[in-house]
Amino acid sequence: MAIPWRLCWRRNAGSTGITLLDSFCGTKGRPVSIAASSIRRTDSLGSLDNQEQTPGRPVILNTVTSNFLSRHRSRFLYSTPRPCCCRRTHSDAKLKDPFTLAQNDLKNLYDDIRKELFVSKKELKALCDYYFDGQGKSFRPMIVVLMARACNIHSNGAGELLPAQRSIAMISEMIHTASLVHDDVIDGSDTRRGKTTINEMWGEKKAILAGDFILSAASMALARIGNNTVVSVLSQVIEDLVRGEFMQLGSKENENERFKHYLEKTFKKTASLIANSCKAVSILVNSDPEVHEIAFQYGKNVGIAFQLVDDVLDFTSCANQLGKPSAADLRLGLATGPVLFACEQFPELHSMIMRRFSTNGDVDRAWQYVVESDGVEQTNYLAQRYCQEAIRQISRLQASPERDALIRLTELVLTRDK
Repeated sequence: MAIPWRLCWRRNAGSTGITLLDSFCGTKGRPVSIAASSIRRTDSLGSLDNQEQTPGRPVILNTVTSNFLSRHRSRFLYSTPRPCCCRRTHSDAKLKDPFTLAQNDLKNLYDDIRKELFVSKKELKALCDYYFDGQGKSFRPMIVVLMARACNIHSNGAGELLPAQRSIAMISEMIHTASLVHDDVIDGSDTRRGKTTINEMWGEKKAILAGDFILSAASMALARIGNNTVVSVLSQVIEDLVRGEFMQLGSKENENERFKHYLEKTFKKTASLIANSCKAVSILVNSDPEVHEIAFQYGKNVGIAFQLVDDVLDFTSCANQLGKPSAADLRLGLATGPVLFACEQFPELHSMIMRRFSTNGDVDRAWQYVVESDGVEQTNYLAQRYCQEAIRQISRLQASPERDALIRLTELVLTRDK
């Protein structure tokens, strides 16, 4: 499982004090982008200071190249733990529980979603309602409503949730669920959230149509908000989901580009929805681009951390906890963070990655290499660094219970076990 928050630590790296992730993310909370020929400092995780950035389209953090890692690998092996500064960004001794704070705002959320999906055809309705049974974690809607209230308090001192902001929370869950339906078809998955998948029960064709219908209903709900900027921001999510899926279907032959490819795919498939939903609710109450960027960066960094931990859990949790088979990523031919880090200690993984673990015995051998390496540990540490950046961003907003709950949420992301 993910490293407990209170046990979050860095390791000493001899006289240099540099670790693999320090080189990747930078020191003292400031990441760096390391190319084979140069080292350039950045302002925040994923934003290069010398590269033009389109609003709402973040530049994903460049990775340490394999050549750089192989030359400096000995500097990354360390053993003495020392406390991490994760909690130094804020001073509240007791942070608010995000689930409790968001509970009232999310009440009847799934009932309202089912109303949006109302159709007279009984089978289509059963398909669309299947995952909206109220049994999900509501992780994305929870972040959205907490961000909305935090931005409202920051902007005008009133924390009341606007109807349009709650609609965005609902739309974010609809887009997410539609993407899961499509993903299950692409991956040929037979279980999701501990249930039989839609494609397994009704077939692939009907599953694809159900996913499309959920997306269309989300688009109609989005149009009713009547804010063109918000429509544009959330439309970006759908584009990113498609691009991210195409990235996942391919693989990088160049070893030096694999981690960059992995993080960019992670942003598009997971973090873009959270980041742009947070940005959308901030737009509805505040015209300051700086506030919009704070909301976006918090969502982006928490979203990437969430997926990094998810990739770790594929190696450390049992199938009953995950609600899907373990080692699922390897069986799908995917090289996630733990595998990519393990490559530095076991170069044999490179050829397996290129053939997408398709040869008999590849999955078992790759699993063993990851277990014997520090790949899980390094991926956990990278997730911590993204959470640190999320805390730094959200701490720029005025203090409020919702802001503090968003800080607390980073701890829950790192310590979850399913």
